[in-house]
Amino acid sequence: MPACDVVVGPGNCYVTAAKQLVSGGGRVAIDMLAGPSELVVFADATASPAVIAADLLAQAEHDPDALPVLVTLDPTHLDRVKTELARQLANLPSGEVARAALSNGGVVVVANMEEGIAACDALAPEHLELCLRDAAVVAPRLAHFGALFIGGGSAEVLGDYGAGPNHVLPTAGTARSKGGLSVYTFLRVRTWLRIDDSAAARPLVEDAAWFGRVEGLEAHARSAERRLD
Repeated sequence: MPACDVVVGPGNCYVTAAKQLVSGGGRVAIDMLAGPSELVVFADATASPAVIAADLLAQAEHDPDALPVLVTLDPTHLDRVKTELARQLANLPSGEVARAALSNGGVVVVANMEEGIAACDALAPEHLELCLRDAAVVAPRLAHFGALFIGGGSAEVLGDYGAGPNHVLPTAGTARSKGGLSVYTFLRVRTWLRIDDSAAARPLVEDAAWFGRVEGLEAHARSAERRLD
C-alpha cells in the first residue's frame, strides 16, 4: 500500500496501534491516538436519573473498555441512578458489553459547583454532558473536553448522529492539549517573509544580529547584517 500524508478517524485498539506505527517515523501525520470512548455526565438535583442512566448506557454499549462516569451534586443519585441502570439493562440487547463498561466507570459526588467543574476538567473527557439547572452559565467555566453537551436535552448521542459536534474526539485526558478531528487536521500553517526596504528593516536586522551573537552564532549575525550593505 503506498504511503499517504495523513491517517485519521476512530477505531478499536488495533486501529490505534496501526496509527501509532505509521506515524512513528514522522512521515505520516495522524489526528490523534483515540482510546476507548468516554462520557462524563455532570448533574445536579434537577437531572432525571432515568436520563442519566440512559446516557451512561448509550456510552457503555460502545465497548467493554468504554468509560461512563457520573459527577453529581446530588448524593441521592447514587442509589437512584443505580436503580435505573439495573432497570434499563434488563432489556438492553447490548447489556453484556454495557455491564462490562460500567465496571470501568463510577460516580463522583461533589460538594459544590466549583468541585464539580474541577473534577470534570481534571478528567478532560471525550464527551461532557451538563445536566444542570444553569448549564449555560456553567459551560463557559469548563476548559477541557472533546465535545460539550449543554443542558439535559442535549444528549451525547445526538452529537454522534447528526447534530453537528464531532464524533472523532480526544480521549484519555488528551483533551487538555488536543481538539477533535476537523478540517484543520488537513491544513498546514505555512509562513513567509518578504522584505524590500532594507532601511525600514534595520531594527529587525539589528535585533537578529544581537540575538545571533548572544547565542554565539556569529554567522547568523553577519548574515543579517549583510542586508544593510
